[in-house]
Order: sequence, then C-alpha cells, then structure tokens
Amino acid sequence: MPEQQLIETEWKGRSKGTLLGYKIYIFVLKNFGLNVAYLLLRTIVFYYFLFSYRSSKAIYPYFRKRLGYSRFRSIISIYKNYFLLGQTLSDRVTVSTGYRDVFDYTHDGIEKIDSLLKKRQGGILISGHLGNFEISHYFLENRYSISKISMVTTQTEQENIQEYLSQMSTATSLELILVKEDMSHIFEIHAALDKGGLVVITGDRFMAGSKYLTENLLGAPARFPLGPFRLASRLKVPVLFVYVMKGKKRNYRLYARTADTHANTPQLLLKEYTKSMEWMLTKYPLQWFNYFDFWGDNVKK
Repeated sequence: MPEQQLIETEWKGRSKGTLLGYKIYIFVLKNFGLNVAYLLLRTIVFYYFLFSYRSSKAIYPYFRKRLGYSRFRSIISIYKNYFLLGQTLSDRVTVSTGYRDVFDYTHDGIEKIDSLLKKRQGGILISGHLGNFEISHYFLENRYSISKISMVTTQTEQENIQEYLSQMSTATSLELILVKEDMSHIFEIHAALDKGGLVVITGDRFMAGSKYLTENLLGAPARFPLGPFRLASRLKVPVLFVYVMKGKKRNYRLYARTADTHANTPQLLLKEYTKSMEWMLTKYPLQWFNYFDFWGDNVKK
C-alpha cells in the first residue's frame, strides 16, 4: 500500500493514571507486598471495566471479530485484559523502583541479540503494545554490559507523574529518546546506534497528523506508523522484533526474532512485523493493549 496521511481513528497519545494513584500503589507495594498490591488492583480494574466505555468499545472488536470469540467471552476477556494491563503497569513500577528480583525472567531467542551485539554495530528492536515492552531493557541490562540502551517514546505521562517515578526509580542505563515535532530525535537515534547501542521502538501506534502504512493484522487491514519502518529499513543495522510477555505467576518471558534481511522497504518490514505480532497474539491473546479503534471497526461506512 502507498504511504497515506492519517484521517481518522488515531491513538490520542495519553495514558491514564494520577499521581495520587501511583503514590498509593507504591506505598502498598513497599509496606504490604506485591500480592496485596494486586488485590488493590482488582478494585481499580473493576471500576475501569464498568466505566471505561470508550476503551471497551475500542477493544471489543479485537476479541469479537479478530479472534472470533462469542459476545459473552469477549466481554469477560475485556475484564481479564484490563486486569493484565493493570498488572503489567504495576509490574513496571515494581521493577523500576528496586523490586526487580520478585519476578522470574526467561527468554526465547535471546541468542539473536547475543549475535547482534557481538558485531558492535548497534541494532533496532521493534516492539509493540502487547505484553510489557517497557521493561525489556532490564533483560538486557541483566545479561550484558551495555553502555547505552535507548527507548524511543512519546510524552504519554503527565510531567508530575514522570518526575515522581524518576525519583523512585533505581539506576538504569536506559535513556529515553522523546519523539519531537522537529524530528531531532532522528539524530539521537543515529548517535545511539553509532555507539553500538540498542534502540527500542514500538511500531503499532500512530499519532494524529502522522503518516502511516496499511497492512493486514489478524485478517483485517490496520494502520501502522510509517516512521519506525521507514527508519529501520533505511539504516544499515540489524532489526529484531522483541516482545516481553507476562507469564504465569511472576514470570516474564522475552521473545526475539530477526527480521528478514530482504525486508528492505517499509512495507515489507511492516509485513514481517505483523506476522511476528500475530504469532505472539496466538500465544498471549489477552495481552493486546491498544485501546483505540485499531482496525476502524467503529467507523461509520
């Protein structure tokens, strides 16, 4: 498909949550442990399940149309999905504030990252909003001596929340590269790669006014941001698709797959990416965390 200009049903670029909510959660976590924090989370999730109509309306077609669930199973899956989202967000806070050891970390395909790093030429890791990609750098920090890991991100949290979490977080080699309107973040990405570092970027959300590509995902066309795939296809560095998925109990598992070297155009690379996402969603169907009209199912024809 040709490059297109965004016209409708985009992600708004904001995540939910308040500073007080984060403070309460961290207080409970530190004083009563993770199990009690999860118990508190169930109350919060039930509230969102009852009153987050827009989010529920957006994700319902994923279960009903893309996965073919019954209406009842789709509704129940929305609640389970919200709870898993709450857990992954909570776990991100837990890991970043010094409680990394309460989780068990396993991997599938991490030898591909081993091979990439031996070349010392940098690499792009494309992930998505399924699982808990925000903690992917902890897998790498625990395993390698990497001077710099960079994650490309948008300003999705309120500034007071970001400041509070930065104060609570433990030391990390992770550096954030904020997407800027003047495109200066491209120079930061190049600088990180030139030093042999890894750049983590997501490929499944586009912002209003940005260009996008269209590709089938789970049997229906969907829009994806052009930027990550154009950048990755032009740079002379290896590209991996990387996901960190929540397993049973307190396990997280990292999956890494190498992009086809023949996927040298944005569209071909996107096709490879959607194949990797479909494979991951067959294993973890409840961990899809895109709460906007991803396939345009709710657009009036």
